[in-house]
Amino acid sequence: MKKTKFAVIVLCAAVLLLAAVLGYEYLSKNYQPGNEVPSGETSSEATLAPDFVVYDGEGNAVNFSDFAGKPVVINFWATWCGYCVKEMPSFEKAFAEYGDEIVFMMIDVTDGYQETKEDAMKFIEEKGYTFPVYYDTDLSAAGVYGASSLPATAFINAEGELVHGQLGMMSEESLFVYIEKLLEK
Repeated sequence: MKKTKFAVIVLCAAVLLLAAVLGYEYLSKNYQPGNEVPSGETSSEATLAPDFVVYDGEGNAVNFSDFAGKPVVINFWATWCGYCVKEMPSFEKAFAEYGDEIVFMMIDVTDGYQETKEDAMKFIEEKGYTFPVYYDTDLSAAGVYGASSLPATAFINAEGELVHGQLGMMSEESLFVYIEKLLEK
């Protein structure tokens, strides 16, 4: 009886492993980065991006609404987040290329415990990043945008409509595809 039970368990494990391998191969062949990009058409049910307040390095309040009429890329990040750190060079590259056409809001989720403003400022300075950094010291911006995990990125068009939102690390290719979609008209 024990041998039969063991054989059934081994057989089930083998079937699950085979299914996982085949599923991975199928998804790998059929996934194209950026294929989930919206067509750029605006529906009558477009979601307007909510306003929020964050703070610049000097402690001055900055409202999201200050950038009305311009496309905006918002990225929520923290220095302790490995994926955030890994995607930062792509955002720096995008800012260097599109910073005159698109507003970049790199928002440090500054809880005062895991992440302090001082830690973030030191990190940005050491890495030599030039994109604008803002600090969400009361966590209201992250809350409004549902940034329940980091990194989180939102793409807002010039009409103030949320075009795409993504939780998790973004590939450089996808970042640039979504930026190009913001500039289409």
